[in-house]
Amino acid sequence: MTEPRVPILMYHAVAADPNDATRALSVAPEAFAEQMALVGELGLTPVTTADLATRWRSGRPLPGRPVLITFDDGYEGVHRHALPVLAKHGFAATLFVSTGWIRGAYDTGGGLDTMLDWDQVRDLAGADVEIGGHSHSHPQLDQLDDDSLRGELARCRDIVADELGALPVSFAYPYGYSSRRVRDEVRSHGFAQALAVGNGLARRRQGPYALQRVTVRRSTGIEEFERLVEGRTIARTFARDRALTKGYAMVRRARQIRRKASRSRV
Repeated sequence: MTEPRVPILMYHAVAADPNDATRALSVAPEAFAEQMALVGELGLTPVTTADLATRWRSGRPLPGRPVLITFDDGYEGVHRHALPVLAKHGFAATLFVSTGWIRGAYDTGGGLDTMLDWDQVRDLAGADVEIGGHSHSHPQLDQLDDDSLRGELARCRDIVADELGALPVSFAYPYGYSSRRVRDEVRSHGFAQALAVGNGLARRRQGPYALQRVTVRRSTGIEEFERLVEGRTIARTFARDRALTKGYAMVRRARQIRRKASRSRV
């Protein structure tokens, strides 16, 4: 039997007039509405990250033609523009919040554009949107020392639990970067599954802490979007991204080696 392959869509901002920092990874409200209408027309079944992982973990069957709609960071447009569209179609989704970017008592001022506040996050949680963790200050987690890594994960988890009254069970790695050490810490902090990027379809064999997603950008037209959710030509669509990612990964590994060597000499 062929292993199911599930498209996990990665969105960031949904904004009519995004700033320069978020423009490339934002989508226009009209484009998002058109994309969600197509999801409905194609007969896809949106599920949360927790639901997908629980089904794969337990062996329960997946719904017909599953798809995940996910948002990273916590931009205000997810509440203003995306939530009414999701509610119209009755679609589930997952929002991964960087708790230090959400407006309120814990705000670090690091958000790249107008961010959600906690009342808006609670509105989303009450409307079939799973709230997951995305670290506290959105660093490259695999570049942190052990104490800083644990602090990012614990603070994110505890703030979400304090604000929403329930521990988050799903996590998304900032920038998509992780390592075995990061994945082990994510697991030990109570997250049952985590999403990377990868720009490929998710499969059970990837394991619950390295599920791949596909990026939806402002430049993603409706025909390309249809190919993404149907799993067609993904490798060709993201070939340049993968080449750049591999090159940057080599640079980052070299930096890690230099840092470790420097610490060992101290």
